[in-house]
Amino acid sequence: MNSCIYNGLVTHHRFKPVKHELKYKTFSLLIDLDELELLDTKISIFSFNKFNVFSFYNKDHGARDGSFLKEWVIENLKKFNISNQITKIKLLCYPRIFGYVFNPLSIFYCYEEENLRAIFYEVKNTFNEQHTYIFKVTKNEKIEQKCKKKFYVSPFMDMNTHYNFKLLNPQEKLSVFIKQTDNAETVLTATQVGDKKEFSSKQLMINFFKYPLMTLKITSSIHYEAFLLWKKGAIYRGREKKITNNLSYEKN
Repeated sequence: MNSCIYNGLVTHHRFKPVKHELKYKTFSLLIDLDELELLDTKISIFSFNKFNVFSFYNKDHGARDGSFLKEWVIENLKKFNISNQITKIKLLCYPRIFGYVFNPLSIFYCYEEENLRAIFYEVKNTFNEQHTYIFKVTKNEKIEQKCKKKFYVSPFMDMNTHYNFKLLNPQEKLSVFIKQTDNAETVLTATQVGDKKEFSSKQLMINFFKYPLMTLKITSSIHYEAFLLWKKGAIYRGREKKITNNLSYEKN
């Protein structure tokens, strides 16, 4: 199978307006969207659009309406004239565990045969809002991309900043690096790294005990870290307007 699991580490280093850092062990799924039904059939503790110990729902991503994700991705690739020859789409995300998940960042990797042609960065906040940054890819291995921040994520972070993405085409190793900058300097860096593991019932059970209630801990950690930032003197910034689901094509 093309689908796999990455066991690894997430880190955040905030440099301003106050210094703060965090790190936690985690695991992610890299799912070939064409293999979802096969995974559902083959792995007893994993289900597609159904409740299980581990599960994946179409409605957690893309248009958030339960429609087929591959069709949604291809529709947007054609809409922005990026490619009409995509043959494989992989999604890096957290699974639902006992029905619950929160994905601060999910990444769609879009391939023409074995060549990476586009990336979708799907960003969510804790207000159930989402924005997807779409990039065309010109390099197949070391990928560097940049765009202006267009979506309210943290109540302690200015909107007038830029994202700088650096990542590798996921193979034996997973590497995602994001640097957020203002007009003067680095505001925050975030990384996710991991080692490839087989997508199997055995590995999922190992991870279940290795990272107990991982998805619930992610949400609780976000609120706890926000509380610590507030205690350190970070200034709260409310969002100007509420959105549900936006996307933007970043021509860089």
